[in-house]
Amino acid sequence: MLPVPIGQRGMRASDAVFHHVKNLPDLYDRCVRETGFVSYRAVSVSTKPRPTVESYFPHFVAGLSSAELIATTLGVPLVRTTHQEGHIRAGLYGTSEDFGDRFHALHISGGTTELLRVERKSPGRFQMVLEGGSDDLFAGQFIDRIGVALGLPFPSGKALEELASHSSHPVMLPSSPPRKKAGTVWISFSGLTTAAERSIPDHQAQDVARGVEVALSRTLIALVRSAMAPGPLLIVGGVAANRQLRNDCDRELNPDQGWRVRFGTPALSRDNAVGVALIGWDRISAGKGDEDVTNS
Repeated sequence: MLPVPIGQRGMRASDAVFHHVKNLPDLYDRCVRETGFVSYRAVSVSTKPRPTVESYFPHFVAGLSSAELIATTLGVPLVRTTHQEGHIRAGLYGTSEDFGDRFHALHISGGTTELLRVERKSPGRFQMVLEGGSDDLFAGQFIDRIGVALGLPFPSGKALEELASHSSHPVMLPSSPPRKKAGTVWISFSGLTTAAERSIPDHQAQDVARGVEVALSRTLIALVRSAMAPGPLLIVGGVAANRQLRNDCDRELNPDQGWRVRFGTPALSRDNAVGVALIGWDRISAGKGDEDVTNS
């Protein structure tokens, strides 16, 4: 429903807003036809990417406007949350691990690569402190740029993973170690991206794809080890669906060393809407109303 032509790596913000405005009424009509107005308690919506003051992206405004209209029509409360909190809630729902009220989360997607210290402040609300991440390209951008260069559709995660499954000689890509600055730890994907792009003419596409997966895992695991002590870690976001990453984390961040690494299911890693809905359910079930979604 957000069409990206082959060879392009995303769309302009104005185009994203246009397609949201155009398609949301059709999605709402489908929802009504398939479920009817039965037992709706609230409407829950992500209003921005992260729970910070400066966080903003235009197409969230289109979603919020539709949510406000639906909530008014149904006569039910509106619960505001954020895209990042939705991913964390979906990840918690998709794993059987009880993380308690304090844990770390690694949020990796096309628009985010952040390691966060997370604390549940109330039902459906998380206090998050940034402890590190990528300071140039994000993990998903790394995958998408090489995927598009290999002729794969955007976003490229699933197609690149399928292509990589046929590799027996992955390309070994160089990477720089994590860097510490101002009490946080940072990694880079721009050098990896350049190296992978340069390798394409001389290697099989499947070997480049697997090399991207291996380099991604190596870089993210180095970030985690440099930025936090062994303990509970929830890995969320679309990139967290990658099987190579899951296997590498299970092997390298193992329980014998004190790590408790968990992923949601691959489907819930990609699907932010489930987490947003669950946050609404958490708040309404606890008798909590709407409130500011910005971390104090």
